[in-house]
Amino acid sequence: MKAEIIAVGTELLLGDILNTNAQFLAQELASLGIEVYYQTVVGDNPKRLKDTIFHAFDRADLIITTGGLGPTEDDLTKETAAEYFGEKLVLDERALGRIKKYFDRTGRTMTQNNVKQAMVPENNCTILYNDNGTAPGIIMEKNGKMIVMLPGPPKETIPMFRNQVKPYLAKKQEFTFVSRILRVAGVGESAMEDRVKDIIDAQTNPTIAPYAKDGEAILRITAKAKDEAEANKLIDPVAAALKERLGNSVYAEGETDMETVVAEMLLERKLTIAVAESCTGGMIASQLVEYPGISAALLEGCVTYSNDAKMRRLGVKAETLEKYTAVSEETAREMAAGIARTSGADIGIATTGIAGPDGGSEEKPVGLVYIGLSYKGKTEVQEHHFVGKRDKIRQRATYTALNWLRKAMLDEE
Repeated sequence: MKAEIIAVGTELLLGDILNTNAQFLAQELASLGIEVYYQTVVGDNPKRLKDTIFHAFDRADLIITTGGLGPTEDDLTKETAAEYFGEKLVLDERALGRIKKYFDRTGRTMTQNNVKQAMVPENNCTILYNDNGTAPGIIMEKNGKMIVMLPGPPKETIPMFRNQVKPYLAKKQEFTFVSRILRVAGVGESAMEDRVKDIIDAQTNPTIAPYAKDGEAILRITAKAKDEAEANKLIDPVAAALKERLGNSVYAEGETDMETVVAEMLLERKLTIAVAESCTGGMIASQLVEYPGISAALLEGCVTYSNDAKMRRLGVKAETLEKYTAVSEETAREMAAGIARTSGADIGIATTGIAGPDGGSEEKPVGLVYIGLSYKGKTEVQEHHFVGKRDKIRQRATYTALNWLRKAMLDEE
């Protein structure tokens, strides 16, 4: 089955609202084995909407729309779909009753134009009653073509799709597609692909797709099978082979992020940590604090931005700062050792660098960051050169520091 996603709304075209529905629907359709070849955004214009829907049916078996089901005159998605299928709209009393109850429940006054939302195609349709808003969704199906019309707000779109549309579509699919994601740290996308290219080339089912996301490398393994259990049996040996090849660069599966992995490792090993940050400005501590229960491991975090703070709080020597400057291997070393010593933590992490946009020089350019790691009395420093804008450099430094700590804990095993 080939699908097209159409988002309806002038506010989307103008960029006033981010089209998160399209991303969600594309991922959900892929999990069902439904191929999405096009995504379209069209404004609240009758002619353009009609042209878009009619043209989409020339190249797709399934269209999923979001938006255009509201009570105003420019909400015309179902009217346009009904025209395509040659159906007239009639009042659905159940939908109208639910809309009235919604207004009563929220303490608002229902106006006459809301009745428009309860109008549905007379034949060849399934009504998707809305538990989170007023507009019901609609599925129309005729002559091998299907359109699924969903309301625009994500808080309505997502549960309606998951609870009603996804089971409906799943029954029409002979196969299921299951994907598993391996998250790879410290290896770029091209380098990762080079290391596992022979495994990728040898696969037909499952397939392996490498790509980059948020500064890290990703491997998506996708299997086609009659059910989820069979798909996972196909994925398991391939995932194992990739992990063996990439070693501890594979830090997690699925949507698990780096800070979660590091926090869980700290807690499992009953290790304590303290952080001294300059250029990252508290990002490392902030990332760790996202994990519930991290207070058992994270003793403190200091943003020692000035030289005075580095000396007073961490014990960095004045002569070190004078001779090597704040952005140096020597300063990072004393910062990491200092925060570990003064806090009594097993681990001390420190960052110092030039995040930009100003402050760089030929000798010490923007993006230069030193990361110090004091682990059970031994202190080491890494030098990194990151590219990008200020915030991106700080994010990359934070991620790199956490990944180094992860690997240091693994090396102890």
